[in-house]
Amino acid sequence: MASVDECRQALHDLAARLDANAETRGKLDFDRTLACRVPDLSAAFHGRLLDGRLVDIADGDDPKAKIALTAASDDLIALVQGRLDVTRAVASRQVAIKANPFDLLKLRKLL
Repeated sequence: MASVDECRQALHDLAARLDANAETRGKLDFDRTLACRVPDLSAAFHGRLLDGRLVDIADGDDPKAKIALTAASDDLIALVQGRLDVTRAVASRQVAIKANPFDLLKLRKLL
């Protein structure tokens, strides 16, 4: 089981990768709140997806977030590192993503 610090660092790594990709991808009109819940650690993080970037990452849950990702700590780290395919993880219920269908399509463009 990964630690809370490792999960926090994984989200910051994801933010850096999205930031680098935003330079080549161009502006993506996407502004949504995001919650990342890690039940095996009883931890949560929240932030904002803004124009293809992940910003304002902080500890704590956002129950009103437009997009909610729930994953075990090891699965979260594997997703961010690219060792776990998000489509397969959702299909096998290792990872849950709650969002409207249009937001899911935009998320696919980011990843």
